[in-house]
Amino acid sequence: MIRHLTFTAFFFLSINAYSQGSNAQGNNAQNNNSQAQVSEAQTSKESTNTQATAADILTSLKKAEQSQPSALVPLLTGSAELGFLYKTGNSNSADMKSGVDLHFENGRWRSLLNVDLLIKKADVEDDNGNNHFETTDQKWTFTSQTNYSLGSGEKNYVFGNVWYEDSEFNSFVSQSSISTGWGRHWYKSEQASLWADIGPGYKRDLFKETETEPERTEDSWIIQLQALYIRKLGDHVEFKQLLSAKQSLSFADNSIYKAETSITTKLISTLQLKFTFTVDYNTDVEDDKENMDTQTAVTLVYSF
Repeated sequence: MIRHLTFTAFFFLSINAYSQGSNAQGNNAQNNNSQAQVSEAQTSKESTNTQATAADILTSLKKAEQSQPSALVPLLTGSAELGFLYKTGNSNSADMKSGVDLHFENGRWRSLLNVDLLIKKADVEDDNGNNHFETTDQKWTFTSQTNYSLGSGEKNYVFGNVWYEDSEFNSFVSQSSISTGWGRHWYKSEQASLWADIGPGYKRDLFKETETEPERTEDSWIIQLQALYIRKLGDHVEFKQLLSAKQSLSFADNSIYKAETSITTKLISTLQLKFTFTVDYNTDVEDDKENMDTQTAVTLVYSF
């Protein structure tokens, strides 16, 4: 009987121990699963946070790029040129050529202002026989034109032009004109461009006094024609050809024709070497003067 009770008690204790062990393993398994889920959730959250951080960085970079101001095209650009020719020996003389070009563009408006100056100095003998280095001749020219584009294509435009020249090299004290009309950008490519315009105008010539005639003024209505051709000959070489005519409606009055050819070579980013050949022709001049004047110049040009 005692043996039987002992065996029965041992049997129940074994079953109870086994049950507690199974429950402990189950609880451990559940705890492990819970911990694994928590770890996975934390890992997923950390991954999500990492991705969000990368996205934030990219967004910040984009905002930083957008916040940086883009490079603006300047409304006003220009250039200044200067050249010298100095001779010594039997005679001393010096020639200086300088000029300024300004360009303004805003929307449909395009303006050009050009000022050129030519000075000639030489030895001048006074009444006492002494030589003095003085200015003997000079010439300065002022040209301004404003174009207004018609329509969105910007090919056709109307223009206004003002021109004035004061020269001691020819038969005139001064010459001036004002004109307006219509023009067109006839051709445009990456290598070349062609502009041409035509319109009516008014011209005034102030003639020098001569031995036979006093100083006189001649006014006349004109038709002005202009053409400008620009072509790139290379990455650093540019060819430019300008033709202009101020044709008087009266053939008895003076008409003016001009041709200017230039080749510009870039030396550095803002400095160029410019070769210019200019022909000026007046139909009505003094008897002792030539109708045609030519000018050849080599200048350094600084762009800004």
